[in-house]
Amino acid sequence: PVIQRNTDWSRFKLLRVNCLDLNNLSKPLTADQVEFRVQSINKGGYATILVYKDARVDMARLNDVCGPLGWERIHTNGNHNCIVRVFDSKHGHWVAKEDTGTESNTQKEKGLASDSFKRACFNWGIGIELYDYPLISIKLDKGEWDLNGGRPKQTYNLKLKDWRWLTQFDDNKKLTFIAAKDQGGKMRYQWGEYREESK
Repeated sequence: PVIQRNTDWSRFKLLRVNCLDLNNLSKPLTADQVEFRVQSINKGGYATILVYKDARVDMARLNDVCGPLGWERIHTNGNHNCIVRVFDSKHGHWVAKEDTGTESNTQKEKGLASDSFKRACFNWGIGIELYDYPLISIKLDKGEWDLNGGRPKQTYNLKLKDWRWLTQFDDNKKLTFIAAKDQGGKMRYQWGEYREESK
C-alpha cells in the first residue's frame, strides 16, 4: 500500500500480527529447499551424502513467517556468535536465540557468520528435521567415481545436482520417506515407506 499522511499505522501492525505464526518456522524444509552433496566416498564406491541448508533458506523462512521487519540477526564475538531475534507482537517484545558457528575452509569470516546464523536458526526450528535424516549411502555407478592417488574421488559423471529428491514427513514433522532418482530417471536411493498424498 502507498503510505500517505495521517496513515493508520495500527493497520500495518495488525498485518504483521496476522502473519506471525511461529509454528511455521519449524515446518520441514522440502527437498527443493535443501542441498545434497557428497561428503565422502569409500574404496568400495559407496558415497555418503550430506543434507544441509544454506543461509538463504533461513532468511526466506524468516521473511515468510515473520515478515521482513519482524526479525533481525546480530553477530557478536567476531562473528562466532549470532543472535536471531523475532518480534513477539502478541506480547510486544523481542525474543532472541543464539548459537555459535565454526569457520569454513574458504572465506573464513563470511563462512563463520553464515554458520553461526544457520545454527541460531536451528534454535528456532528451521531445518531441525535435518538431524533426523538417515545415513544416506549410495552405491555409485562405474564412471561416477575413480581412484586418484589411491583415494576415491567423484568424477564429472556424478551429477548429483541434477538428481530429483522426494521427502515426506508425518504430522509430527518427522521424516518418513526419502528417495532419489538420477538425471536418467534411475532410482538410486530409497528409505522409509512412501505415502500416497491426497489431492
